Amino acid sequence: MPYCAAFFMMFTVLVLASALAPVPAQAFPSPFAEGSSQKSAKAAKPAHFNVGPRPARWCGWWMRTQKGGGPELNLARNWAKWGRPAGGPRVGAVVVWSHHVGMITGRTKDGQWIVKSGNDDGRVREQPRSVAGAVFRVG
Repeated sequence: MPYCAAFFMMFTVLVLASALAPVPAQAFPSPFAEGSSQKSAKAAKPAHFNVGPRPARWCGWWMRTQKGGGPELNLARNWAKWGRPAGGPRVGAVVVWSHHVGMITGRTKDGQWIVKSGNDDGRVREQPRSVAGAVFRVG
């Protein structure tokens, strides 16, 4: 009799399980997708602004996710006209080179400026950079 009860229980579980509609697993986009090799969850935080699809050269586009602005700011050099002059490098300033744009986030002990930018070696990266010849803007 105990075998019969166990069989009946197993049969009931199988019937109930087959009656449930299968739910497909949901895939969530990886923050490391599209050729990026971000190393921290901090770099993968959601964008503050809806700026449309990411172009191939995307440092200006990434800066738009941080500061806002129209699609003309996808082009790095156009950030040189954004906001107002910062009067030199400082934390929080947007730093603009002819083909790249980033945001100054700090300074190293030896005086180099730390810049966070998109499309820096294919990812969002924060690192000390030379700001020689750059333009500095604040919003």
